[in-house]
Amino acid sequence: MEKKVKALLDTITFLVFLFFDFVDVVLCVAYELLDELFEAKPFPCYCGKKLETKELSETLFWRKNVFRQMGFLSFGRKTCEAVKKRDDGNRGEMVNRWSDCGCDSCVSWMKKSNQKLHVVVKEFPQVNSEDGPREEATTENVIFLHGFLSSSSYWTRSVFKYLSEPLNHQIYRYFAVDLLGFGKSPKPNDCLYTLNDHVEMIHKSVISAYELSSFHLVAHSMGCNIALALAAKYPKFVKSVTLVAPPYFSDSNDETSSSMALNTVARKTLWPPLAFGKSVMTWELNFMVVDLTRHTHHSAWHSMHNVICGGSKFMDDYVGILINAKVKVWVIHGDQDLTVPLDCSNNLKMKFPQLKLIIVQNVDHGTVIFHRKRDFVKSLQHIWATS
Repeated sequence: MEKKVKALLDTITFLVFLFFDFVDVVLCVAYELLDELFEAKPFPCYCGKKLETKELSETLFWRKNVFRQMGFLSFGRKTCEAVKKRDDGNRGEMVNRWSDCGCDSCVSWMKKSNQKLHVVVKEFPQVNSEDGPREEATTENVIFLHGFLSSSSYWTRSVFKYLSEPLNHQIYRYFAVDLLGFGKSPKPNDCLYTLNDHVEMIHKSVISAYELSSFHLVAHSMGCNIALALAAKYPKFVKSVTLVAPPYFSDSNDETSSSMALNTVARKTLWPPLAFGKSVMTWELNFMVVDLTRHTHHSAWHSMHNVICGGSKFMDDYVGILINAKVKVWVIHGDQDLTVPLDCSNNLKMKFPQLKLIIVQNVDHGTVIFHRKRDFVKSLQHIWATS
């Protein structure tokens, strides 16, 4: 009976994703025609050959499609030169595409001349005691980076209210960032949302804007890849890195590591329902309700491929830089996480034994924080105090 059910599910899965493959190819042609109609030029897709740059994920170009493999609708393909032309010629152009919504979250950033990320800052003023001013306190900065399809509210509405002023003559200043393309931050449609794009905007909007000379990093899920890239670029600035459920998929072959990430976080399957939602994300559909309207398809789709999938090939190098710089790296992971399997953190620990790994029992990708906010904050404060 079990074999029959599996065979039936496999058949239905094949038919459903065969339909998605067909829709994918048809929409490729339809969107080209609509782009030409409304904007006088087509907006390039990734049906052609892979663009030779390490910043773009291989998964953008080779997600298998039955109809393209059979040569159907080949006239709908675009070449790599079109992608390169967009990347080189259109950066900085602030226009709203016909296919984008006109909500305030998506267009309000265009009204600002100096484009920076939306940052929520929480800090505690130095308080004098009854006996007079207390001993001069040092300021510790902490940057929080959210995960995929989320925003700074992931942190501000969970752990921020449990963060109190620590003792030992230290004042903590907390920065919760809306990553590029998410929340209230800019969502440029001419951006490819690579790791470098995210890192540059964080530097411009936080490190440079607030003149940070040192900081701790706390990141969840997709934000872990960005945190490692940021820390590896500024290792002398970083005091500690805390990664919560990092999507670590390392392999000696760059394309293999990217494909491992895609097949793990977005494999083609109908069951369980959450896994199905992640799999169709590669067709630019979303599966999460939280912050659903606070990003564009373009920003989410490219961030998934270029940060989660494509970023995996850089993780070993980034962690290696931090280990050599003697930066403390902590990893926290729930043992019931089905979105990013615990094997990711176990493999990371196996590759880099110097890391500190905390496995939390009976929690998953989200509840590792939301169901234990006080304990999570205590863990963070311990990490900061010992770094």
